[in-house]
Amino acid sequence: MLRTVNRVVLGLVGLVLLLAGGAVLAVGLGLDVPSWWPWGTKHDVLLSRSRRLHWHDQGWWWPAVIAALALIVLLALWWLLAQLRRARLAEILVDSGDGEGALLRGRALESVLASEAEGAEGVARAQVALTGRRAAPAARVALLLEPHAQPAGALERLESESLAHARDSAGLSVLPAEVRLRAVKHRAHRVT
Repeated sequence: MLRTVNRVVLGLVGLVLLLAGGAVLAVGLGLDVPSWWPWGTKHDVLLSRSRRLHWHDQGWWWPAVIAALALIVLLALWWLLAQLRRARLAEILVDSGDGEGALLRGRALESVLASEAEGAEGVARAQVALTGRRAAPAARVALLLEPHAQPAGALERLESESLAHARDSAGLSVLPAEVRLRAVKHRAHRVT
């Protein structure tokens, strides 16, 4: 869901910037622009002198404008860094025994790990994310436990079954895991 929203917002921002840039370029080249466009000639300015001085006597105006623009720049930089950061491991290098190796999709191993962990008694839901390097992956596992589940038992089954199967199937000697356990919220049972 977040990926879709991210792509739609990025596409809309790009389209708006492209249209605005094209219109400014058209004005600069002396081409015709739509009648609703606020600047018709290349000698027009973004803010006229009267508009700039309209709020001049208000001491809060320009600091507020600068703070808002600084906030927009910081949010844009944060968004850019979020796009460049890869939280998940896309693929895992598996030793196939012939010296070449094979690649296993990270999402496939995450899905199998999550479904196997959810099959354990007392686990309501499991989420898995692979991190690290292709040759040395690590797993982040979040388990949502049922009210009757024993955390130690769920952790033991995760280690002895799910993570062991993943280690064996990917041909890894170790698969370190960070496991977070949470309980399902439920109402207290009345005893009469």
